[in-house]
Amino acid sequence: MAAMPVLAHHASMHAVIEHPWNLSPAEAIALQQRLRRKVDCSDRLSPVHCVAGIDVGFEDGGNITRAAAVVLDLPGLQVIEQAVARRPTTFPYVPGLLSFRELPAVLEALAKLKTTPDLILCDGQGLAHPRRFGIACHLGVILDLPTIGVGKTRLCGRHEEPANQKGAWVPLLDRGETIGAVLRTRAGVKPVYVSIGHRVSLETAIRYTLACTTRYRLPETTRQAHRLASSS
Repeated sequence: MAAMPVLAHHASMHAVIEHPWNLSPAEAIALQQRLRRKVDCSDRLSPVHCVAGIDVGFEDGGNITRAAAVVLDLPGLQVIEQAVARRPTTFPYVPGLLSFRELPAVLEALAKLKTTPDLILCDGQGLAHPRRFGIACHLGVILDLPTIGVGKTRLCGRHEEPANQKGAWVPLLDRGETIGAVLRTRAGVKPVYVSIGHRVSLETAIRYTLACTTRYRLPETTRQAHRLASSS
């Protein structure tokens, strides 16, 4: 199984780790357990002037994966650049292994960008994952770029209810470990699930999620990428 080269033509945003994508679920789990040791939970990021959002949709009954990448400036949150990639879906839908289904197209979309983002917000989980290696961790480790997971729903863990005001958060706990934050991005709406992807601390992940959020529940990175991933 040959490793799929990704982003090799972008000197500033290329894969530092390459691996095969045509794996069985058991092989994918073993790879997650191997790569999760590379996740950096400390703040190792430059000043953030542009932030990217990624999202994935499916076409043709799930046979085609459509990934969108959108780059916005910070703090203005104006769209700087966007790209879409479509490719055949090659991995089955398996909870906890969605990155193997979605990332090949995401990497292709990111490869089309001229702008290298300082930070990527993923529509999904980072450490808040049963094996502590959700899509935000996977993407961050592959590219060695700072990433954050911002999930709409909980994949694992338990939590109290955060206070009903923007910026309130409580820890998401699993087996005695804080794996993320349950963050209220707007009063009166459901919270989102923020977790470390790579090269950021949880506090920094919360801060940038709020910085990317305007009057909606979801950050603009997710909203803009979702619009692009799901439009015809």
